[in-house]
This record gives sequence, structure tokens and C-alpha cells, in this order.
Amino acid sequence: MKLRIGIIGTRGIPNNYGGFEYFAEHLSTRLAQKEHEVFVYNSHNHSNQQTRWKGVHILHCYDPEHLLGTAGQFIYDLNCVRDAGKRKFDVLLFLGYTSSSVWGFLYPSSPIIISNMDGLEWKRTKYAAPVQKFLQYAEHLAIRYSDHFVADSTYIQSYLKEKYQVEPVYIAYGATPFNQPDETIPAIYQLKLYGYNMLMARMEPENNIETILDGYHASRAIQDFIVVGNTGNKFGKYLTGKYATDRRIRFVGAIFNQSHVNNLIYYSNLYFHGHSVGGTNPSLLEAMGSGALIVAQDNVFNKSVLETDGYYFETAGDIRHYAENLSKNDGNLSMRNNNRQKIENTYNWDRIVNAYELFFVNCYNEKQLKQSAPPLLHPSK
Repeated sequence: MKLRIGIIGTRGIPNNYGGFEYFAEHLSTRLAQKEHEVFVYNSHNHSNQQTRWKGVHILHCYDPEHLLGTAGQFIYDLNCVRDAGKRKFDVLLFLGYTSSSVWGFLYPSSPIIISNMDGLEWKRTKYAAPVQKFLQYAEHLAIRYSDHFVADSTYIQSYLKEKYQVEPVYIAYGATPFNQPDETIPAIYQLKLYGYNMLMARMEPENNIETILDGYHASRAIQDFIVVGNTGNKFGKYLTGKYATDRRIRFVGAIFNQSHVNNLIYYSNLYFHGHSVGGTNPSLLEAMGSGALIVAQDNVFNKSVLETDGYYFETAGDIRHYAENLSKNDGNLSMRNNNRQKIENTYNWDRIVNAYELFFVNCYNEKQLKQSAPPLLHPSK
């Protein structure tokens, strides 16, 4: 069965922003390879201005975020939703809900509406209390206006079941095991093989970047520490200013060359992962697939993925301890091998995309059966 599938909720593909864009790129192109007709909504000012990319139809909608900030995301999603009503999709997949579910009353009635509920957005510390309350309301609207739900972690799946009495399907993110190390890549960033530590994240408070860097700044570690991520926002500028005097800590900006990312992770000493409120995080899976020795923030999301194959921190003091006492050469090869096996066996893209395809087909068939069922006959009184 070949379906007509629309994907809403990202700035577009190919990925040059973050998690959902990374996911949409892999899901859409692989579904297209399976001969489904797949459409991804892109911001009008995305660097990719093609109408078709790797077999995926690209639909550009006006996005005033560059003019209005966060408010522009709501207008962009509105424009995407309006356009989707003209496309006769079989399935319409929403990635996240923070700025799209408010338009739920405008969702087209023909396609099956499926929402990937992401993490607990209303817990993100970057949001003021009124915004957090709005996001809880947006979460409620996503539940109200969607036909089916995907959770990318078992914790989120349980949370949605208990709070809303719905039955989300659990499908994690995917990743690709890294098999092509290139010793020349770290040198591009003036780094020595296995002689540096790193983190990769959006510059947001809930990613615990400040805690990690505070601990490293206080440590006696001699290795460089590179921070991969766009520092153009307010928090990013604050961080670059705070640690400007520590020559070990280097902000190298966002890197979207996947080979560079994988090689930097592969040749790192320690990889710090501070994400705390999302589901199955793509950058954590990338690190696992690239052979990193991972020190992760101690929370249920990270533990459900790493299990016992990582180290965990809560405080800057923990970071200082690991920076001074932990090394990739300390007999932890089994942990790294175990994480790689998880990527190959559980979080591989073929398995993830097959799960989405099966879910889409099952939802579509269920709808067709309901529509074709004869009306119930009531016995006469």
C-alpha cells in the first residue's frame, strides 16, 4: 500500500537546525524510497529552495520567525495547516505541538492526524510560568485534535496514557552506526585525537550546558573542551561571555557536516550530554553510534537509553570529578560497544522507519474499515 504522507512541524529539510529536522530528513527520504508519496513543509527562507529533494516533495510556506521571533512560528504553522487542507493527504504527521495545536480546529478532516508528542515541552526552564501554562494547554489541544499519537520514549508514552487516557505507540528516534573514521577531521578544528572533551546541544538552559561548563571550568583538566551548537541566541551569548577567559573551552558553532560531527565524537575523550526534558534525543544516539564515552545528565530519558553504559551527573562537582578522573582509555570499551549494539539492533533507521510505515498503514486501514462498515441496526421497540 502506497500512502500520500505530509510532515508538518519542522523548519525543513535537509536538516540545518536540530532534532525534528534531523528526524524528518531520515523519515521522509526513506519512506520515499519505499515509494510512498511524501511531502515535507519547509520554511520559505530555508536554504533548500528545491521543490523536490531525494524523492521528497518540498512545500515552502511563508515563515515570519526571522521578523517576529517565536510568534512567527505560529503563523508559519498556520500557513502549513492551511496548505495541507488542499493536498488530499492520507496521513498528516505533526512533529511536536507547541505552535501547531492551537490551529487544531483548522486541521483538515480527510487525512489521519498523527502527532509525535516530543518531550515535556512545558517543563523547559527557558519559558516563563505563563508560557509553561500555555504549553500545557497546547499539549491538551494536540490530544484533542489528533487521531493517533507517537511517543519517542517509554516515559512519555506512560505519561500520556496516565494523563490523557490515550494509547500512544512507542517509536524511538533512529541513528546510524559510524564506520568511517577520518583522523584528519579533528585537526581542522585544531584538536588532537582523543585529546579533547565535548558537548553538542542547542544553547538552552534545560540542556545543562552551564552546569557542565561550570564543572569543567573549575577542574584541573588540561584537555580542550569544544561546545558544538549555535550561540547566536541570548543564552548562547551569555555562555560565550561567561567562559571567555578559559582558553580550554571553545565554542565552535553549529556543525551540519555529518562526517565532521561523527568524527569529532569518535575522536573525543569524553562526550557530555545534558539534555533533560526531551524524549529519545538524537544527539545522544549519534554519540552512541560514534563510539563516545558518555557522561549524561541523570534523568529517566537518558537512563532509559544508556542504561548502565554511561556515567551520570547531577552537579558541577560531578562534572569536575569526571573531567579530572575519567578517560576513554580506562577500560570502558564494553560500555561503548554495548551502546553501538543498541544503535545497530534497536535504534537503527531501518527499524524505526519500518515501524512508522506499519503504524501509518494500520491507522489508514483502520479508518477505511470504519468508513466501510454498515450502520448499526437498532431493533424496533
